[in-house]
Amino acid sequence: MSDLQMNKIEGSQDAALQFFESRIQAGFPSPAQGALSKKIDLNHELIDNPASTFCARVMGNSMVDDGINDGDLLIIDKSLDPHEGSIAVCYLDGDFTVKRISIRPNGVYLVPANKDFPEIFVPQESHFVIWGIVTHIVKNLKK
Repeated sequence: MSDLQMNKIEGSQDAALQFFESRIQAGFPSPAQGALSKKIDLNHELIDNPASTFCARVMGNSMVDDGINDGDLLIIDKSLDPHEGSIAVCYLDGDFTVKRISIRPNGVYLVPANKDFPEIFVPQESHFVIWGIVTHIVKNLKK
C-alpha cells in the first residue's frame, strides 16, 4: 500500500517564472493580448503553509478518476483539518496511501477513485493517521 515518495518543501525561496498575464482560452482560440509581463512565484500560488507542506510522488493508479495518476506530484498540507471527502495522505499500519476520506456511522473508510480498487475500512485498533490533505496535483505532460 505504500504508494507515495515524500519530500519536504524547503522554506519560501524565490522561484519566479515568467507569467503570461492574459487568461488562455480552452475553447475557441483568441489572439494573444500581450507578452510575458509579470513573474509568478509558484511557492506563493501553491503553498499556504511552507513549514507544514510536503511533496509526494504518486505510485499507482487507485486515484485516476480524481485525476491523480502514477508519477504525479502531490502538494500536501499537514496543517489542514480533514473533512468528509477530503483527498488525504494517510498512514495505515505502516504504509502511506492517498485516498478520499469517508466518515460513516460504522467508521472511517479510505475510498479510491478507481472502480478496480476496493474501499479500505479502517479498524479502530489499527495505527491510523491522516497525515495531510492534498491541496494540488502537479502533472508532467511531457511523458
